Amino acid sequence: MAAPGEEEDVMARYRSPLVSRYASAEMAYNFSERKKFGTWRRLWLYLAQAEKSLGLSITDEQIREMEANLDNIDFKMAAEEEKKLRHDVMAHVHTFAHCCPKAAAIIHLGATSCYVGDNTDLIVLRDGFNLLLPKLARVISRLADFAEKYADMPALGFTHYQPAQLTTVGKRCCLWIQDLCMDLQNLERARDDLRFRGVKGTTGTQASFLQLFEGDHSKVEELDRLVTAKAGFKRAYMVTGQTYSRKVDIGVLAVLASLGASIHKICTDIRLLANLKEIEEPFEKDQIGSSAMPYKRNPMRSERCCSLARHLMTLVMDPLQTAAVQWFERTLDDSANRRVCLAEAFLTADIILSTLQNVSEGLVVYPKVIERRIQQELPFMATENIIMAMVKAGGNRQDCHEKIRVLSQQAAAVVKQEGGDNDFIARVRADPYFSPIHKQLESLLDPSSFTGRAPQQVAKFLKEEVRPALIPYQSKMGGKIELAL
Repeated sequence: MAAPGEEEDVMARYRSPLVSRYASAEMAYNFSERKKFGTWRRLWLYLAQAEKSLGLSITDEQIREMEANLDNIDFKMAAEEEKKLRHDVMAHVHTFAHCCPKAAAIIHLGATSCYVGDNTDLIVLRDGFNLLLPKLARVISRLADFAEKYADMPALGFTHYQPAQLTTVGKRCCLWIQDLCMDLQNLERARDDLRFRGVKGTTGTQASFLQLFEGDHSKVEELDRLVTAKAGFKRAYMVTGQTYSRKVDIGVLAVLASLGASIHKICTDIRLLANLKEIEEPFEKDQIGSSAMPYKRNPMRSERCCSLARHLMTLVMDPLQTAAVQWFERTLDDSANRRVCLAEAFLTADIILSTLQNVSEGLVVYPKVIERRIQQELPFMATENIIMAMVKAGGNRQDCHEKIRVLSQQAAAVVKQEGGDNDFIARVRADPYFSPIHKQLESLLDPSSFTGRAPQQVAKFLKEEVRPALIPYQSKMGGKIELAL
């Protein structure tokens, strides 16, 4: 229970809605102070263990003392130390040393601040990808189920947001899935391309460690390899300045920005379909769409995704500019910027994936509306089929074309000027000229004959590309997700 006045104090301070309102607990923890400083202590432990194994004078007792205090962090003391020292790493070195008096002399031995700072960032980025990838796979899986279910259902296609040839509901969904599958590959590659900064020293030359090991280059290389392995990385960057290259951050945020673009497009399509009343996102029983218009069913989840995706897409500009202005071995004008943009990118991606999963698990399709819209446009699309049928029945192509041109313009006038339904087929039925094919009109107007290979494309795409890509994530597919807000 909150202490007296504590709740009021919280409400009197700005809190990022990315954490307080939207993000998952696991992603919020990944960028938390506890995760960060706990990882610093583990990195100091890895360094001490590796240095001991290579012959430095470090005792088992010192190692055990560090191991026993990895999560025993006095955050109040650390804050007081940082206020006094104006240096976050040294504040935590002192705080760790306070509860490890026997190990105090060897904590951070030979290291620079970026040993813990940059290596922790790389661990957090890797772990962030590992949280996002199963969530992205779940979204793809849900949409794949939807595409399979509606693979055969004809729907009016749009180019330039103008009526075009028919597609199917499932085929359109596959356009979304294909973009997300690209994102899945991009995120996997970005994660797997991450390396550890490793044990590199103040300007990346490893001079301090070479001095510790009395000029033994092989031991310095082995130290780097051992710590890298302990942190769970297969490789470290061979060269660094004081920091790892900030181009790494560009690669990380670029794939997240690309994911944001995919989700923005998908959710924009859903919003447009909601306006057409063909497909809607889930709408709760007691949900209110508008405080003034009680009939409204606003696509607020998709709107949220679009809103946050725009933020995600802009964040890649931060590491681009940061990498461009790093002078020589490093400058500190990267630090404050990276505290914001790296965390926000992963938190935002996490939120929009969870929201899109919720949307994709509850999409509602209205077949009658879809069918009616097809019937408004299909007669015009069928004109070529009608011409071909008349020619086969002995008619003249040019005469038939002129007849259809006149009737279609009359029907278009009814739709555009009078607001009526498309009566082109009724006009064809009423014209004796077309009597040779009157019995064929129903088959000539079958919507499924206008969707080409869409159903077959859906089946092949899901079987050969989508389902295999999801195999590594099968154990993490989980159940449906419910949004807190």
